Amino acid sequence: MKNRFIRQWLDVFLADHTLRANSLIITIYGDAIAPHGGTVWLGSFIKLVEPLGINPRLVRTSVFRLSKEKWLVSEQIGRKSYYSLTATGRRRFEHAYRRIYDDPRQQWDGAWQVVFTGGGILAPAQRDALRRELLWEGFGVIAPGVLAHPYANDEAVLDILQSTGTHDKVVVIQGRTLGALSSRPLQKLVRECWNLDAVAEDYKRFSDCFRPVTRAIRAARELDPEQAFCVRTLLIHEFRRVQLRDPQLPRQLLPNDWPGDIARQICSELYMLTQQQAEHHLANVLETADGPLPEAAPYFQLRFRGATAAEIKAEA
Repeated sequence: MKNRFIRQWLDVFLADHTLRANSLIITIYGDAIAPHGGTVWLGSFIKLVEPLGINPRLVRTSVFRLSKEKWLVSEQIGRKSYYSLTATGRRRFEHAYRRIYDDPRQQWDGAWQVVFTGGGILAPAQRDALRRELLWEGFGVIAPGVLAHPYANDEAVLDILQSTGTHDKVVVIQGRTLGALSSRPLQKLVRECWNLDAVAEDYKRFSDCFRPVTRAIRAARELDPEQAFCVRTLLIHEFRRVQLRDPQLPRQLLPNDWPGDIARQICSELYMLTQQQAEHHLANVLETADGPLPEAAPYFQLRFRGATAAEIKAEA
């Protein structure tokens, strides 16, 4: 039986938020389908996303575009089309979702990664692509042609350099902060290079949005599977959007009352509260070429419990 408060919350959320179908589909593939083998029949996927306000025509248009963009690949078996994440799509998924299910920030030892893009070797389009990818990874521009991050992931940076064809055209240096790791000049540099105020406001809005439905689900005797799937999907979709704008700086460089910590707690709890029933809904709706949806890979059970990017990649 559907919960009235959750139904009203979903109605208000969908009315107040503009959901881009392409982006939402990637959220669902990354969060819900990739752990179950990554391939489903399009007809069952259309049924899955209908409660989220995406009509069949829009789904077909979106998966076609995502195929053109190398996110998805289709296979025709009889009269049915099955869509899967491509190898590139999986790489992008690992790149984007590494931040979501396990907070990557550990105790910072003052190490920095610095990328020098100057020197006139890069073509303008190549330089722009590299800069865009590094900014997405959380790098800040500390000087013209110089981007840096105090906590960058080596594998992610190498992947960016390879994918943009710049691995032999730029200089990457690892350095270390001398002196106090939270000195006033360092704090000033952080404020100049990263717009943390905007990210903090995003986290506050996220928490304000999902706190009421967390309380409602915590208090509910039972949870409708379809509602659980919808809430979990919107939760991860919105958290993903904020995470991709968060530079993931070390805690020593963040304010003591950083709202990202509360947002992560809410996301983790609500994900756990909806996980079981959302999985039941996926199993009931989605279909593969071999029949029912297969069991989730072992790494799925580690989400928000300490799964690492390497474990996710190995299981994917």
